Amino acid sequence: MKKFILTSCIALIFAFQSHAQENLQKHYQAFYKQMLEQGDVQGVINALTHLNVLNPSQERRDTLALVYSNNNQHMQALNLTGIEVNPQDSDLALQVKAISLKALNQPSRAVPHFQIMFERGPNPYIAYELADLKIQAGDSPGALSDIEYGITNATDEMKYAFYERQQPYEVPLKAAFVHLKGLAQYNIDKNDIDQAIASFDEALKMAPNFNLASLSKQALESRKETE
Repeated sequence: MKKFILTSCIALIFAFQSHAQENLQKHYQAFYKQMLEQGDVQGVINALTHLNVLNPSQERRDTLALVYSNNNQHMQALNLTGIEVNPQDSDLALQVKAISLKALNQPSRAVPHFQIMFERGPNPYIAYELADLKIQAGDSPGALSDIEYGITNATDEMKYAFYERQQPYEVPLKAAFVHLKGLAQYNIDKNDIDQAIASFDEALKMAPNFNLASLSKQALESRKETE
């Protein structure tokens, strides 16, 4: 009889705990929805964190990591996803790793993640990130294939934004690729400055407002004059 009573009490405790957890989960789901409606990023983070504690899932972790990344909290994002290259990563996890490592000035570590993204869904914008990061990482020869893909596949409607000036501006994505081509050409052969300058001129012909290409051209012209 005592054993029956003890068993019943344990069953009641588990039932109560399960009911309480279910109510908490419903509360934080409603809280999450409300925070989304209000555009409260920290509230969204808090809600997702609680939901993941109550009912852990990789999907929730990846979503939380993406929210952190989009809020420029890149270390917090990577603490959730890790930085390891994993072909089995979800698209969200892959995006978080690529974008956050790029933002933290880790081009060599960001490249493999962008590479997998490109393999899953090739497009000129990912090719641009790959080429830019490869140049930063010292792999200008490797960047050239991504640049040629971009020049071939970028449409006239595709634009790319730059922020080196106080006032951001956009140029055709194809012009941005041609500018990268000039940078890669110079890195590969620093004795052939004219080749790189010709690429910068081509980019400026496509986009006369391309301030970064103009600065790159001026820098090489100055170097040429001092040689």
